[in-house]
Amino acid sequence: MTTYLGFALAGLGGGAVVAMLGLGLVLAFRTSAVVNIAHAATGMYIAAAYFEFRDNGDLVLPFLGLPARVHLVSTPTLATALIVAMLLAALVGTMLYGLVFRPLRQSSSLARMVASLGLFLYFQELVRLRFTLAGAGVTKRFPVLPEAPVHLFGTAVSANRLWLAAIAIAGGAALSLMFARTRFGHITRASADSDKGALLVGLRPDRVGALNWALATMLAGAAVILIEPIAGLDPTTTSLLVVPALASALVGGLTSFGAAVAAGLGIGVVQSVVLGYAVQPSVTWIPDWIPTAGLQQIVPIVVVLGALAWKGDVLPGRAALVERRPPPTPSPGRPLVGPLLLAGAGIALAFTLDAAGRRGLVVSMIAALLALSVVVICGYVGQISLATLAIAGIAGFTVIQLSTGGVAFPFDLALAALVAGTVGVVAGASVSRLRGMTFAVATLAIAVALEQLVLASPSFSGGVGGRRAPRPRLFGLDLGSSTAGTAGVRVAFVLMVLAVLVGAVIVVINLRRSATGLRWLAIRANPRAAAACGIDVGRVRLAAIAVSSVLAGLGGGLTAYSTSTLSPASFMVVGSLVIVALTYLAGISSVSGAIVAGAISQSGLLVTLTSSGGSSSDSAMFAVSGIALVVGALFVPDGLAGLTRRTFVRVTSPRQGVA
Repeated sequence: MTTYLGFALAGLGGGAVVAMLGLGLVLAFRTSAVVNIAHAATGMYIAAAYFEFRDNGDLVLPFLGLPARVHLVSTPTLATALIVAMLLAALVGTMLYGLVFRPLRQSSSLARMVASLGLFLYFQELVRLRFTLAGAGVTKRFPVLPEAPVHLFGTAVSANRLWLAAIAIAGGAALSLMFARTRFGHITRASADSDKGALLVGLRPDRVGALNWALATMLAGAAVILIEPIAGLDPTTTSLLVVPALASALVGGLTSFGAAVAAGLGIGVVQSVVLGYAVQPSVTWIPDWIPTAGLQQIVPIVVVLGALAWKGDVLPGRAALVERRPPPTPSPGRPLVGPLLLAGAGIALAFTLDAAGRRGLVVSMIAALLALSVVVICGYVGQISLATLAIAGIAGFTVIQLSTGGVAFPFDLALAALVAGTVGVVAGASVSRLRGMTFAVATLAIAVALEQLVLASPSFSGGVGGRRAPRPRLFGLDLGSSTAGTAGVRVAFVLMVLAVLVGAVIVVINLRRSATGLRWLAIRANPRAAAACGIDVGRVRLAAIAVSSVLAGLGGGLTAYSTSTLSPASFMVVGSLVIVALTYLAGISSVSGAIVAGAISQSGLLVTLTSSGGSSSDSAMFAVSGIALVVGALFVPDGLAGLTRRTFVRVTSPRQGVA
C-alpha cells in the first residue's frame, strides 16, 4: 500500500501542471469561447525562453524574420528570469488575443480551431529552431522549486510535487474568487455573454479579453517552467500536455476553475498509479503487446469521454448562435473532367520528373488521399477530426502484417483500408453525437491513445525501429517503390499510387453529388433541421467517418509501400494537425482543395521542386506554414482553391451594365 501511496504522491506534480494548464484553458474559453489547442505549446516556448534567459541573459523573441534574440543582462537571477518570462507571456497572450482570436470571435468553430492548430505548429517549430534542447530537457537545469525529499505518511516524495499541487490549488481558488467576488471578474463574465451589452454599459470587452489571455498564457508558461525538472522539455510531448489539460477543463464544463484543478490533480495521480501498478513484477495479466507507458494515455481519454457524456456538448455555446456559414462546397458539374486531368498530369509528371521529383510526387499523392479524408469528414460533414494519421498508421502496419502473412496485393491494401474503416467507426461511435470543437477534442484524445497504445506496440509496429515494408506485385509485375540498392522511385510505383488516388477522387466526387452527400451537407449546415427532415444524424455521421477512415487507410497503406522501413514516427498526432491545417489552407470543402493540399505538403512535389534541401529551411517553412494557416483562417476561410475559384468566376463572368 505504501508503494502505491508513493506513486500517488509523485503523480501530484504532473497532475498540478495539468491543472494549471486546464485553468488557462478555462480562462481563455470563458473569455472568448476558444478552445486553445496551442495552449501547452505556447507555455513550452515561454519555458524555453525562461531557461535560455536564466542561462545567458538572452531574450529569445517569438517572431520569425526578426532578430532571434536580444541580450538584456549579463548575470540573470531567478527573480529576474521569472519576471522576464511572465512579462513575455503576458505580451504573447495579449498578441494572440488581439491579432488572432479577437478577429475570429464571430467566425466558425472550424476557423478558430484551425487558427489554434496553426499556432500549435508555429510554437512547436519555433522552439526547435531557436533553442538547443538536450534529449528531452534543457542543456542547463535551473529548478525553481525545492527538490529535497519529504517524508509523508511513511513514504518519501520530492518537495516540488507538493509545492506544485499547492500552487495549482491556490491558483484555482484565486481565479474562482476573482470571477465571483471582484469587479474584474464580473466584467469578464458580462463581456463573454454579450459584447454589445458590455459596450452599452461602458465596459471595454477588448481590454478585458486581452488581460485574461495574458493571464492564461502566464499560467501556461509557469506550468511548463515548473514541470521541466520532472518531465523535461520536449517540443512534441510537452505540446501534447494539452490533451490531459483539456480533459481536466472539460470536467468543469470549461467554466469551473475548482473542478479543473481537482480533475487535473486526479488525472496526474491516477496516471502515476496506473504506471506504477503496470511495472510491478507481480502484474502478469497485462498483455505484452500493450506498451506500459501507453497505459497512462487511457486516463485522459476516459475522462474526456466521461465528461462529454456527463456534461453534454459543452463547447458550442454563445458563439454557436452567431457563427458564420461554413465554406461553400461546390458540386462538380462534370465529375470525370477533374479525375481525367489529374490522371493526365500525374502520368506526364511520372515520366518527366527525375527520381527526387517522383518521390515528391508520391508524397503529394499520398498526402492528397489523407486530405480527401479530411474533406469528407470536415468539409462535407463539419466534424473536425484530429485522428486521421493515427488511423492511417493502423492501416499501414496492417498492410505489413497481412503481406507477411501471405496476403497478396491489392487485397492486403483493401483489407487494411477496411480495418481502418472499422477502427474509425468503433472510435467514432462513442463521439458521433458531438460536433465542432467538442468532436475535435475527443478525436485528439483518441489519436493520442491510439498512438501510445497501438502504434507504439512492438508486437504490432516493431517499436521505434519499425517494420520492413512489403513490395507490391500484381500479375507478376513488380510495383515496388524503388529498385534494390537505390533511393529513386520507380515509375511503376508512381502510376500505382496515381491509380489509387484517381479512384478515390472519383468515389468522393460521386458521393458529393449523391443523396448521401446531400445528407452530409444538410447535417453540416444544421443538424437539428436535418433531423427534423427525417435524417438519421448519428448514422449518417458514422457513414462519413467510415468513408473518411477508409481513405485515411489507403493513404497509410501506400505509405507502407513507399518506404523500406515503416516507423511509428511517420504517424504521430502532430501529423494529423498538419494534414488538417494544410487541407484548410488549400480548401477544406472541395476535392480540388485536397489535391492542392497534397501539392504543398511537407516534402511534397512543390517543396521538392523549390527547396534547396536544407533541413533547417524545411523547419522554417514548417513554422511559416503555421502562420500561413492563421492568416488563412482570418482572411481566406474557403482556402486557396476557393479563392482561385472565386477569382476565376469574377474574371470570366460578364460585367453588368450600368443603367
